[in-house]
Amino acid sequence: MALLENLVVVFLAGLVTALATGLGALPFFVFEEISDRWTVVLWGIASGIMVSASLFGLVEEGLAEGTPTEIAIGMAAGVALVVVAHEVLLDVEIDPREYEQADFTKLVLILGVLTVHSFPEGIAVGVSFADLGLEGGYQILGLTVPLLAVFMTVAISIHNVPEGTAIAIPLRAMGVSKPRMVWWAVFSSLPQPIGAVIAFAFVRTAREFLPYGFGFAAGAMIYLVLSEFIPEALSIGESLPNGGKRELVTGVLLGVAVMLPLSII
Repeated sequence: MALLENLVVVFLAGLVTALATGLGALPFFVFEEISDRWTVVLWGIASGIMVSASLFGLVEEGLAEGTPTEIAIGMAAGVALVVVAHEVLLDVEIDPREYEQADFTKLVLILGVLTVHSFPEGIAVGVSFADLGLEGGYQILGLTVPLLAVFMTVAISIHNVPEGTAIAIPLRAMGVSKPRMVWWAVFSSLPQPIGAVIAFAFVRTAREFLPYGFGFAAGAMIYLVLSEFIPEALSIGESLPNGGKRELVTGVLLGVAVMLPLSII
């Protein structure tokens, strides 16, 4: 398969994960609001899925391709990218309520901030497709797709659903229409297909960097969980008994439980 066709497949996989974020807004077609308790649980589920995908998918596959040192270097680089990006955007706080009211310049800034959050997930998808078209994969519509790519695409897609819900909650409070809530949820993950294509093109061209790529994506995603997802969940759960820690732990365990069967397969 030509490189361009490969890139299209990887882009579509990244687009699937972005579209999955829109599913997070669908509960508002049925319910008027979602309680803080359930919001914390959803953040926990997203965290559990992301950490599981990083450890059971990316790190494990990376160790099969390279050494623990290479994985560790890649993880450190992934953490450094997120830290530096946060420093650059230190004074920028973006609330989903601003999406509807933003002009073009503001939207570009918002996309920049969203890239810090969702780009690593796109990188994870792109790296997982490194063996696309090679032997040892799974046949899907005539394509040999690596099992890791299927695992990561499914994992990131499931993870994106509660993220979409978290984005839709403040938009709902603003009175934004339900279809537009779906659109803005998808909008928040648009950097993912771009990150997937860039990561795939890099590791496919420079295979010797593949272990570093696995570590890079894993490090960035785990750091996002520790530095943003969990603090956000605890912030929302402040008014709950025990500060929402029970709900958060429950969500994390559910996220891990969802991913364990996939990792075994």
